Amino acid sequence: MVRMFNQYLPLGTLLLILMDALCLFIADMLGVLVFHNGLNPGLVDFLPGLLAFVMVMVTISGALGLYGDHAADGFWAFNRKLALPLLIGMPLVHCLFYRLPDGGISVAALSAALLMAFSARLALFTYSNATSAFINRRVMILGVGPDAALVKEALDKSAVPGLYVVGFYSPEANPTLSGNLPSNKIILPTTSICETARNLKVNEIVIAMRERRGGTLPLADLLNCKLNGVKITDLSMFFEKYNSKVRIDLLRESWFIFGDGFRQHKSRLFVKRAFDIAASGSLLLLSLPVMVIAAIAVKLESRGPIIYRQERVGLGGQSFDVMKFRSMRVDAEVDGKPQWATAKDSRVTRVGRFMRLTRIDELPQLITVLRGEMSLVGPRPERPFFVNQIAEKVPFYCARHSVKPGVTGWAQVRHHYGASVDDASDKLQYDLYYVKNHTLLFDIMVLFYSVRVVLLAQGSR
Repeated sequence: MVRMFNQYLPLGTLLLILMDALCLFIADMLGVLVFHNGLNPGLVDFLPGLLAFVMVMVTISGALGLYGDHAADGFWAFNRKLALPLLIGMPLVHCLFYRLPDGGISVAALSAALLMAFSARLALFTYSNATSAFINRRVMILGVGPDAALVKEALDKSAVPGLYVVGFYSPEANPTLSGNLPSNKIILPTTSICETARNLKVNEIVIAMRERRGGTLPLADLLNCKLNGVKITDLSMFFEKYNSKVRIDLLRESWFIFGDGFRQHKSRLFVKRAFDIAASGSLLLLSLPVMVIAAIAVKLESRGPIIYRQERVGLGGQSFDVMKFRSMRVDAEVDGKPQWATAKDSRVTRVGRFMRLTRIDELPQLITVLRGEMSLVGPRPERPFFVNQIAEKVPFYCARHSVKPGVTGWAQVRHHYGASVDDASDKLQYDLYYVKNHTLLFDIMVLFYSVRVVLLAQGSR
């Protein structure tokens, strides 16, 4: 894993991005040579268009999830996903660049790019195996109890590209094993941790034990490992690093006080606000025709207001009114008691169901972003009734109110729709990760993920 812009990115993922960019650039260079009889008038004139082409295609690939967690599904599944962005991008990029003076991007060049990227991945997947330290990171888990089982479960779900678990090291000769740990991966203490790590070429040790003061942890041995270049990661940092979330059950107040992150510098807030104004203003202009059609459809289908206003909790616990296109009947909460939305909710109208599926009902929130009560990216604002209910049962829930709520957020693109206190607790783990690590580039990444969520209609109700 490589830490860039406050985010942990697998080395293999970075290599795939660079490899795709290189293949696209070379393929289009060949297109220029073939269709323009060489570099005439010159490379400098063609270079801006070539670089713009590469950026557009890599952006489309990222937005469609090509470089996401599921990038390790296998070679053929991976390349089927590779073909989708290229097939979608071919018409778009061809129309965009064909008429420019520095054109030269053609269907032939794009086809060559697909072939080159496919061939490069074949070579990469052939070389990359469990013993390859070039792409794969060899990790040893210290512990064989419940915490080690949590680590295994997290790794099984996330399928981190380039991560290979060599085994679970037991500090005791006769350990009590957690039920779901593979017996063939248990490493008994026949040699010290440091020697075992050296023999197995371990890059990182994850401490899946919480007993630190009782003498259970072999601190001297772990120090030797660290001095010999092996990275030591504790349990809370593991979940941040490999699952991009914060485990609430591992949190203490000291984590907030002494941990890194949670940057609320004035410069960061200024950049975030400037980005919100520019992006939301542009999106409002682009979506205006869609909003007009949606308003007419809502009015024609059922009686009641077009815009639905609802009190939500925002920055610093202050309340504000969020605006959406009305997607439910006017008597959805006739008894006045707030209710969670459910799957196939009978209160949702036909037009409302389509708007929720496509997220069109969220578009009026861009006005709230312009007013400064919300941000494009941040924790989703919740109703005061549910906030009070959740805060009584979920520790540190109100920490999410230290940043502006967002139209979309890290929890929304990483977790399904929340409709209970338990769901709110799960989503808080992603919200806290965002609050701790938010940057402008992280916001842009969340927006790219949101495009995929909308295209695939994930999590709508």
